[in-house]
Amino acid sequence: MTKYEYDSSLQSQNPISQAQNSVEKAHHAVKQAQSHPSQQLIEQAETAIEKAHRSLDQAAGSENELPIQQAAEALAADEAALHSQPPMTEQ
Repeated sequence: MTKYEYDSSLQSQNPISQAQNSVEKAHHAVKQAQSHPSQQLIEQAETAIEKAHRSLDQAAGSENELPIQQAAEALAADEAALHSQPPMTEQ
């Protein structure tokens, strides 16, 4: 069982956990878009990134800022990777 498969009811209410989960989903969406570049997957990755940014904003100001900072850094790296993707060619 991975750390993302275990989600207690208390944890699901935690804004930090929600932000981390959202960043992880964005990461997977970016990887999918990189592996199989299509307009649809790129848009899905961009949407996931936007949602992750909102989750991070909601979790900001919590007592434990280190996980939020780490998640924000990971999200920034994924966002940069998505935007550095070569443009799709029309077929």
